[in-house]
Amino acid sequence: MKAAVYESAGVLKLADKERPHVVKPTDAVVRMQKTTICGTDLHILGGDVPACKPGTTLGHEGIGIVEEVGDGVNNFKVGDRVIVSCVTACNTCYYCKHNLPSHCENGGWILGHLIEGTQSEYIHIPQADGSLYHAPDSVNDEALVMLSDILPTAYEIGVLPSHVKPGDTVCIVGAGPIGLSALLSVQFYSPSRIIMVDLSQARLDASREFGATDTVLSTTTEEVKAKIAEMTGGRGVDVVFECVGYPATFDICQNVVSIGGHISNVGVHGKPVTFNLDDLWIKNITLSTGLVNANTTEMLLDVLKSGKIDASKLVTHHFKLSEVEEAYHVFKNAEENHTLKVIIENNITE
Repeated sequence: MKAAVYESAGVLKLADKERPHVVKPTDAVVRMQKTTICGTDLHILGGDVPACKPGTTLGHEGIGIVEEVGDGVNNFKVGDRVIVSCVTACNTCYYCKHNLPSHCENGGWILGHLIEGTQSEYIHIPQADGSLYHAPDSVNDEALVMLSDILPTAYEIGVLPSHVKPGDTVCIVGAGPIGLSALLSVQFYSPSRIIMVDLSQARLDASREFGATDTVLSTTTEEVKAKIAEMTGGRGVDVVFECVGYPATFDICQNVVSIGGHISNVGVHGKPVTFNLDDLWIKNITLSTGLVNANTTEMLLDVLKSGKIDASKLVTHHFKLSEVEEAYHVFKNAEENHTLKVIIENNITE
């Protein structure tokens, strides 16, 4: 089969791989229909995730059809259409039982990281019962792909731990797919103001369509801080989400949070940041970080079914699996291509 393979730093190729088969009774094999590229895939290509070794098929999101199941799989059968979760969960280990399946002793975030990923014709899924979700025909395919990772990530790591309340002022640093997913889901709690910060005017314009009330074209921490101080009467924001994963964007967050406010770090960081604890210790702030557990996936699926949000709006570009190298180029150069999420359709498997 063909798969998008991380060959070396900065190099991804569509290459030949052996088609997977069931190895353990709890396994499944899924024929991929549609997948996408995550910012974490770019971090891997940039060398920020050394645990992912060259030769690995990338990707941890998508939908497909179950082709094969082991004897120990109870919830899925051949022919089922499924959402592939970015988190593999056994549901029996210490961390799964403590609601932290992202750290599952038999899985966690391993797809496209420690084992072969979804950007391929077929994928081997360990612990299928805890790692797949039934995909309803009533929800748009592209919205279903967003349930693999970015929607639950933004909600679980950004929105939920922030304890955002009706009337709060929220700032989201980074208007990429994760930031826009946070923008969609934070509106469940009716904040009075949502300020988006980004380097891209095109992405800021898109955020207005998603529900942002204000935008700041970011340049330096000092300028962003001054603009937000002007918007908030010098108080700062109640909740700020870091949705990029760079020292400069984290610095913005710690400079705009109000007394008693909260910083939710959602971005994947490949380098250390400077944490101004000497300034923040006295401000009664809280800070949260984490890796998505995907334990809100079914709830978010119900939200999509209801039509409350349209996650397919996050998709701006479409490619075939045979065009995956071009898809990466377009996604990496998001500013010039006005790219949010891309959909990659498996056009190779008959």
